[in-house]
Amino acid sequence: MGRAGVLVDVDGTLVDSNYHHTLAWSRALRDHGEDARLAAIHRLVGMGSSELLQELIGRDDDEIARSWRGHFDRLLPEVRALPGAGELLRALHQRGLVVVLATSSPADLLDELRDRLDADDAVDVVITAGDVDHAKPQPDIFAVSLQRADLQPEDAMVVGDSVWDVEAATRAQLLTVGVETGGFSRFELEHAGAIAVFQDPADLVRNLDDSPFTRLFDLART
Repeated sequence: MGRAGVLVDVDGTLVDSNYHHTLAWSRALRDHGEDARLAAIHRLVGMGSSELLQELIGRDDDEIARSWRGHFDRLLPEVRALPGAGELLRALHQRGLVVVLATSSPADLLDELRDRLDADDAVDVVITAGDVDHAKPQPDIFAVSLQRADLQPEDAMVVGDSVWDVEAATRAQLLTVGVETGGFSRFELEHAGAIAVFQDPADLVRNLDDSPFTRLFDLART
């Protein structure tokens, strides 16, 4: 059997959390005398916290990052899995792919989100912020994912919701399939380089056998 895999982002891709992150960052910034438009914050969700703060206020700030986590934790009970998220992970796994969760979130937060997905039986490898030096849009998360999963770039693809996922994947020499669940449009994802875009995980599940993943399914069967 061949070895092929998929690297799946979590926030905004599998769980509906991007707007909660936006609110948490807005409140954290105001806690420390900073401010930014909600739209500006949202456009950066998907980056790591250091990268996001550099873009918004020109510097990293551990105190603001800690405030973000506190605000996000209070919003966490409202975060839900997106339609078809768990089914997507299981469908990819059942077709023989190595399934990697590849996220800029810290490990303890990912544990909370995995509870909502209820699909740990379909997950082979997990990579979080603590496993890399630089978060998205740098390629580290996907590069480490490939290494841990024993995959080559040509034998794997990424599923993500943001242009930062696409940018990081491209830098890691990976192709990306996008979903429109994080607030980025089909046009934006395709313009960034996504080779296909679906409405949400459920839409991707329904069309999986007509998606770019068919090449990987064939590889996994050989």
